[in-house]
Amino acid sequence: MFALFCFFLLGIVGICVLVGTVMILSVGTDVFGDLSSERLDNQVTEKMIGGNDKAENKIAVVSIEGVITSDSDGFIARQIRRVLADSKIKAVVLRVESPGGTMAGSDYYLHLLKKMKAEREIPIVVSMGSVATSGGYYVSMVGDEIFAEPSTITGSIGVIASLFDASELFKKIGIESTPIISGEHKAMGSFMKPMSDEERAIWQRLIDENFGRFKDVIVEGRRALLSPDEVNHLATGQIYTANEALHHKLVDHLGFLDEAVERAGDLADLLEQEYRVVQYMPKLSFFESMLESRVPNMLLPNRTLSEMTTPRVYLLCPYVVP
Repeated sequence: MFALFCFFLLGIVGICVLVGTVMILSVGTDVFGDLSSERLDNQVTEKMIGGNDKAENKIAVVSIEGVITSDSDGFIARQIRRVLADSKIKAVVLRVESPGGTMAGSDYYLHLLKKMKAEREIPIVVSMGSVATSGGYYVSMVGDEIFAEPSTITGSIGVIASLFDASELFKKIGIESTPIISGEHKAMGSFMKPMSDEERAIWQRLIDENFGRFKDVIVEGRRALLSPDEVNHLATGQIYTANEALHHKLVDHLGFLDEAVERAGDLADLLEQEYRVVQYMPKLSFFESMLESRVPNMLLPNRTLSEMTTPRVYLLCPYVVP
């Protein structure tokens, strides 16, 4: 009986050691420091998806997926840092699969991408997936060339602030908002009260200023292809099919990811056998991997929920958000 108890106890200790080891490995260099001579971001893993596996040169696929929100230490920023740290990367394909998001988030990632492009002096080719609208189109302006798939939806050039007035509903159920505020416009945007004409004018000025920035970014990004007048004509918030976008010079080519990769290789003066194609994946801990496999994409992170429910300016196409 005593021997059986000892065997059981050793088994429990062994399991604890195993779990502890997995946790340490999943945390990785956050505990022990950077173990890589290239100081690559340890929370981003690299997966080869094409090209010559013996080649030293790389073309990296950087992904922007889903609703765009600001996160200076999120997966998008980590991918960009990975490119900055890896001298073997000679070109980037920016894969955009996004309906857009916040103005601040879209602007921030465009800034990081432009900085990466300037510091590394490498070409960037954009590959649009099924949807690259509003903020998704905004970040695409870093590209030297833009590929849209034949079924891509893009455009939706415009700015929106989603505000709600639920004051009548709350009156009916006996709830009244009585905030203590420091100035007459401090509660501006609250869904607990109707919006005044003055408040609407303030929001409109905010929208107009950001809309002007959006159009300036497109004029700069599309260089000599689109004039300010042409951008004004296209910037109605309308979504465009891939063929329409090509006709209006919003994109340069119709093609899939592999064709964008091939073009990136051309711009980097690399033959096909001279590079391998890598894609970045978020590195999950053991427990995150287990949770991901059991509850995939069921819940938005708390940070994203907070971003999406706070009154702010969005570069977002609401008609294509799932």
